[in-house]
Amino acid sequence: MFYPSQSPAISHKLAHPHHVNVQDQSPWSRNVNHTHTHHPQQSIGPPPPSPGYPLYTNGAVNSIQHHPHHPLSHPPLPPHQHQNSLSHYPSPPNGHIHPQHMGQASPGSVGSQIITPHWQQQLLKCEMIRSSRSSHHRARASAMASRTVIKSAIPITNPNLVKPSTSTSVDITESSSKDPPGTPSSTPALSAGESSPGVANSVVNHPSSTVAPIAEAPRPTAKPPQNTWNSLDMGGINIKNIPPSSGLFKFTFLINLYLNHNALTSIPAGIAKLRHLELLDLSGNNLSTVPAELGMLTQLKELYLFDNHLVTLPAELGSLHQLQTIGVEGNPIDTSLKAIVQKDGTPALISYLRDSCPVPSPPPERLWKSLISPQEREALAADPATETLSALCYNILCEKYATERLYGYTPSWALSWDYRKELILTEIMNYDTDFLCLQEVDIAQYEDYFVKHLQGQGYEGIYWPKSRYKTMSDADRRQVDGCATFYKADKYCLVERHLIEFSTVAMQRPDFKKTDDMFNRVLGKDHIAVICLFEVKETGTRIILANAHIHWDPAYRDVKLVQVALLVDEIEKIAANFARMPPRPDTPRAPVYSDGSKIPLIICGDFNSVPSSGVYEFLTNGSVPPDHPDFMSHLYGRYTTDGLRHRLGLRSANAAAGELPLTNYTPSFQGEIDYIWYSTANLAVNAVLGEVDRGYLEKVVGFPNAHFPSDHVCVISEFRVKPPRPPALLPTAS
Repeated sequence: MFYPSQSPAISHKLAHPHHVNVQDQSPWSRNVNHTHTHHPQQSIGPPPPSPGYPLYTNGAVNSIQHHPHHPLSHPPLPPHQHQNSLSHYPSPPNGHIHPQHMGQASPGSVGSQIITPHWQQQLLKCEMIRSSRSSHHRARASAMASRTVIKSAIPITNPNLVKPSTSTSVDITESSSKDPPGTPSSTPALSAGESSPGVANSVVNHPSSTVAPIAEAPRPTAKPPQNTWNSLDMGGINIKNIPPSSGLFKFTFLINLYLNHNALTSIPAGIAKLRHLELLDLSGNNLSTVPAELGMLTQLKELYLFDNHLVTLPAELGSLHQLQTIGVEGNPIDTSLKAIVQKDGTPALISYLRDSCPVPSPPPERLWKSLISPQEREALAADPATETLSALCYNILCEKYATERLYGYTPSWALSWDYRKELILTEIMNYDTDFLCLQEVDIAQYEDYFVKHLQGQGYEGIYWPKSRYKTMSDADRRQVDGCATFYKADKYCLVERHLIEFSTVAMQRPDFKKTDDMFNRVLGKDHIAVICLFEVKETGTRIILANAHIHWDPAYRDVKLVQVALLVDEIEKIAANFARMPPRPDTPRAPVYSDGSKIPLIICGDFNSVPSSGVYEFLTNGSVPPDHPDFMSHLYGRYTTDGLRHRLGLRSANAAAGELPLTNYTPSFQGEIDYIWYSTANLAVNAVLGEVDRGYLEKVVGFPNAHFPSDHVCVISEFRVKPPRPPALLPTAS
């Protein structure tokens, strides 16, 4: 990058007219024994490119390093006299200050020969930011760079050029579509320490809807609102104050925001509303603190705080798990914090802040929503014939999936299984429901922890892991998750249990066997459901309870719909057989069920589907057409020729009180995907557990955290059994 003028604090750095070789130990310390001459127009070569973030975007995406010699990229400026210049805070990387350099030297100029790649990146980015202190620098540079270039009317091609293969052309297309114009095909990557923690190898087949098996690039995130521009440059215009009511915080679509080189002394907490920001530049102001609410901007990848008065950083910044660079140079920052950045880079500092952050205040207890009046509840309690039952549904987040790579915003101590398991067990035992339907329980957790502790509370369990366990060694299969169902053994008798492996059931359907989509999309998923048949010991009333975990990926909406359709088909078959079973001899007054639809049915699970999905529509309405958008034009036998239908008369338990705003809460997804469905013909809802306090949610970036041990929250409903209706009597002939 071309620097037309330098801060007086770094004038000695450019003693010789050559490009800096960033592979040397220290580009500034090589010449400490030479006579230093100030060259205001000296070119020192480009710094490493920023990791793909445009300096200003308005139609075209252009980064400043792509146009280093444009007149408006670096207009001539007077020497930088900012009061926070490095000359005020000389702080060499190794913590030693050489007196002969005091007053004129920046940290990079000291006699030490040790400058880590992390700190070298920090210094280079700092100088790049300092060169951008003119008013609206990025906006003007972007406007010039986006001017169209007149192309030749006649394209000149090489007739001997060998046409690349199909696979090669796809790779080239994808690469060019992701890179801004002018970016070389192989962009130099940041050093390992400065790269985001999410870049390395990912966990495969994560079942949550919130995060894919990630390398960082394809990580699904909430998209910002559509707008024709997403960058705002307010740099270098002497802004002294941003009021908390500023309209700036209504621009929630912003991805890049530049407030650098102004006269700001504070940043309002309202900046937390700009949840989609990926780059925020607050350099060159008069900030002595930054708000803790910056920690809510979990999409941030670049946070520049160069040349301010910052002595420390709020621990809440530890939730910025995608941050690649935090610019702290030019601040009288605490030496321990600075040393972390110098030695191990930004991710290490974020991890330190995250794990040292104080625990926030706990949320208020979730309140019950009663769907019957107090008088009705008293009447039901006084009626000995009334039968009530309760069910809890909870995806507990399997230990194998609870990794820092997927949940980098969660303190490591709060992510550990030893901490989370105690919260999970305490929560489900406190609610004391008749049935517990848990998902993402691995074999080791089930056998070694849950069975041991829940047996003491009168529960017995049924468990099956996902299908993949069949192909694994004994040691590996203990980490395979599955569905665990517990019931109060003193009240209910287990009659039968059935495992539904969706891929196996699909293969058994003759109309599916010749479907390519079945082989390519459905059969590779090993999700399961467990169906249990119970009888109430005292009355003989029968209950069917299903516990399901449906595929997570939004790109496979068709698979979700097929899996749920297969589940409903199997439930109808099992219910019909259950209705034909004779009552137990010790329950002579047990109800008689003419068909399976008369038996009370509860379906619990993580359906990974929002209320607007085809899955929700199918279960609620009892049908979806064969051309439903969620089939995504794929072919699944009769499902896509005749449509889906069922006669179970289902409804979501939370529907009457209003669906919960969310059952899954992470930075990239907040929504309802866990449900308890019930058969309306023979069950009615008494109460449901309400939502998590919204005021609390506004202050935390996502779950799990110190108070919520999973990225899901539990769903609980209390039901009463409707007495079976006698068959209608036909009128007799007179």
